[in-house]
Amino acid sequence: MRITVLTVGSRGDVQPYLALGAGLRAAGHDVRLATHARFRDTIEERGLAFRPLEGDPRELIRGRAGAEWLASGESTIRFAHRFLRLFRPLLRPYLDDVQAACAGSDAIVFAPLAFAAWHVAEALGVPSWMAAVQPATRTRAFPALPAAARESPGGAYNLATHILTEQLVWQALRPALNAWRRESLALRPLPLRGPFRLMQTRRTPVLYGFSPLVLPKPTDWPPWYQLTGYWFLDRPAGWSPPPRVARFLASGPPPVYVGFGSMVPRDPAATTDLVLGALRRAGVRGILATGWMGETTVSLPDQVLAVDDIPHDWLFPRVAAVVHHGGAGTTAAAMRAGRPAVVVPFFADQPFWAGRVAGLGVGPPPIPHRRLTLDRLAWAIRIAVRDDAVARRALALGDRLRAEDGVARAVEAITHGGWTDARPRSFACMTHH
Repeated sequence: MRITVLTVGSRGDVQPYLALGAGLRAAGHDVRLATHARFRDTIEERGLAFRPLEGDPRELIRGRAGAEWLASGESTIRFAHRFLRLFRPLLRPYLDDVQAACAGSDAIVFAPLAFAAWHVAEALGVPSWMAAVQPATRTRAFPALPAAARESPGGAYNLATHILTEQLVWQALRPALNAWRRESLALRPLPLRGPFRLMQTRRTPVLYGFSPLVLPKPTDWPPWYQLTGYWFLDRPAGWSPPPRVARFLASGPPPVYVGFGSMVPRDPAATTDLVLGALRRAGVRGILATGWMGETTVSLPDQVLAVDDIPHDWLFPRVAAVVHHGGAGTTAAAMRAGRPAVVVPFFADQPFWAGRVAGLGVGPPPIPHRRLTLDRLAWAIRIAVRDDAVARRALALGDRLRAEDGVARAVEAITHGGWTDARPRSFACMTHH
């Protein structure tokens, strides 16, 4: 079976889909992964075919749009509206790339930001699955992610935020998407209200790559929305740590890891100084991931080591706590390692996962990046490394998460069952190539 998996974004957005693709390949399928060119080598090293997608939305966030947003202090919803305007000129080349990547597919699995693949699946007449590592469908249980940082007054409000978010996206992209449907896919334009209700009535299946132990399935999600557990991509066989990292870990007590993924603060040097001061005040050693530090040349004390790219599944079990931005992948990795987390969310899904960390009692309350101070971070680090109750809860959750196999469950759902166009579909009843 020829399966195309599509995703866009940063490394953290790509790795879960690479894990899923590798699982599908191990199950005997011919898998191609479509994403940005900078991930080509990593994808091909795992034995998957690569297809290019241009128009990386995360580059816009890290570039001018992100810098303006960090400086402005505006809400995530307003930023999303401005971001969609900036992304609009890149949309048609991106749509054409998605169509080309899916050519010849027998089935399509797509991340929410690779939404165009759903339209291609309709044109090809093949089954499709939306696969997401954060909540992306309507519910009364919690608000849509752009509103996740605010306190929810109840179910009606939560549902309204989902509908509003859907329409914010659809109305910004509707002219270009409908033109593409007509001209390239030979499909009828979609109505004013967009594709979201249609996806529900057709029972487009959704696979959620997170654990019900972390976020229980809302009662208003239908049975064709499945929570499989996390899709972890562990380090390659034979990988070994750089000697300087191994020496640092062996030279003293477990350090605290600090990394903000692809998020780059407005003033990386000042943030680095703040982090170093907080580690010093909390009385702990530190390992700093370098990505968020930009071009800063701050001198590090002997008790702190800067690292470039160390697999989380190796490093996190060896640290005392994890300070991170709340990305879905880093949140999951810290939880699976059984380590308390201090979350400093920036935007998007990060405030949501920060809330889950605090709600599960495996870390202190989050510190939004605009409210980050040396005192707050030092206090949170002390809680993470010294509160025995937090440590026990983190260890217990890690034990249970390590017993799950989210990739295997997702592969089973794709290969032996699912729903599309309101009819149960199974690869078992389809012609194999």
